[in-house]
Amino acid sequence: MDHTKVSIIFPVKNEGVNVKNTLTSLFSTNTSIDYEVIIVDDASEDRCCDFIEKSHFKNKVKLIKTEGVGPSVARNIGAENTASDYLLFCDAHLSFEPFWIDKLLTPLRLNMSDVVCPAIASMDDPKIVGYGQTLNSSLRIQWHKKKPMLFNTAVIPGGCFLIKRDAFFKVGGFETGFRTWGHEDVELSIKLWLFGYRCSCEPSVTIKHLFRKSHPYKVDYDGVYYNLLRMAYLHFNEARIKKTKDLIVHRSAKKIDRLVLKDGVEQRRNKYLKSRALNDEWYFKHFNIPF
Repeated sequence: MDHTKVSIIFPVKNEGVNVKNTLTSLFSTNTSIDYEVIIVDDASEDRCCDFIEKSHFKNKVKLIKTEGVGPSVARNIGAENTASDYLLFCDAHLSFEPFWIDKLLTPLRLNMSDVVCPAIASMDDPKIVGYGQTLNSSLRIQWHKKKPMLFNTAVIPGGCFLIKRDAFFKVGGFETGFRTWGHEDVELSIKLWLFGYRCSCEPSVTIKHLFRKSHPYKVDYDGVYYNLLRMAYLHFNEARIKKTKDLIVHRSAKKIDRLVLKDGVEQRRNKYLKSRALNDEWYFKHFNIPF
């Protein structure tokens, strides 16, 4: 057994049978890596984690319960309760292939990258596969096509990625000022690059992901636009902040702008500006993002 240890963090919210299926796949999949499992149950109402107490998973899982803190904070709480040098964030509706952890860990241990994601396939149709992500002119996600070997990616999908512990905590983890769900993985990816860390996709590893028909968190235009504009204020120059406001079409951009500013985003932005190594101009040009 490899002496390196990985902490696998699953944020959970009303996952039904998915948690059990995901853990069954995880614990039945071969690996040479020692790992711990942390489940953060964020006020699920469907009792999806109750089975753990009476299952053979009980001694293999650390269960943390939170009171509706949202996906970003839930992940951060999970990370704070780990004891390893590598953090593996996973959705609670995945299935795994043999030695997937080993293969994702290799580029980090060889210092070829600081954050690595696998290819993500649809559980319903495994022929549909994405290989890391980028952004289009509307700051919406686009998946990469397959490449022959490890490659840099502008955005790491939040559904499954492995990151060096020190990188995660040096950038402050997931953004805690977001409202409900939306843009948390994009913001983290941009932040990592601007701080000088490398985000990559390892195409030789494929994880199957259940793309659900409904979301357990409340998702509406107000929350998504708020998160989008907050992300822009945190990391973009003035011209791109203005362009981001122009993307707000289904709600009042002025109202959302007032809310974001009221919540102290400028102070957090100034903190990042003092710490980061690169600027947003570099990021958008480096990845040929037309924004």
